[in-house]
Amino acid sequence: METNFFFRGLLIGFSIAAPVGPIGVLCIRRTLADGRLVGLASGLGAATADAFYGSLAGFGLTLVANFLVSQQTWLRLVGGIFLLYLGVKTFLSKPAGDAVRVTNTPSRGLWSAYLSTLLLTLTNPLTILSFAAIFAGLGLAETGGKPVSAVLLVLGVFCGSASWWLLLSGGVSLLRRRVTPRILQWVNRLAGVVIVIFGLLALVL
Repeated sequence: METNFFFRGLLIGFSIAAPVGPIGVLCIRRTLADGRLVGLASGLGAATADAFYGSLAGFGLTLVANFLVSQQTWLRLVGGIFLLYLGVKTFLSKPAGDAVRVTNTPSRGLWSAYLSTLLLTLTNPLTILSFAAIFAGLGLAETGGKPVSAVLLVLGVFCGSASWWLLLSGGVSLLRRRVTPRILQWVNRLAGVVIVIFGLLALVL
């Protein structure tokens, strides 16, 4: 049945999004600092990029996929530098006051949060290799030449990835009221260091 492609994509998207990496660290930190909506917007940026790379694998767009992989050195360079910038900015950022922390009024723009994680995920061409390997292993690489199957598969990938970010931002937001400015300052510093490490790894590996 065609719906099977959606549920397979749902599982794939969730599985790829779940491992904690720089986007996960950013999502947690932004949820604590700016609220659930900003954390969710950050995650949705990554989910959109996952859906894009999933579409390349699902529709069999090997020409585009091969081009992105061939440019992975430059993409990793851009992504690594951007991670270093975000890491330093996060480390030096000052926690918001109690009024901002207690309310759900975001101090960061939702589009800014969304676009930054979208860019970060798109600059990691290894994601396309992950999707290609999983799709091939499950016999989904060409989706039988049926556009509807491919669309359902990609939609499932997006929904699966987005569901993880919804769970993560929602869960972290439950702790937000208990986080004091002092604790948040240490969260900023720890998150900044972790993000910088990811940036350095992207540049040297």
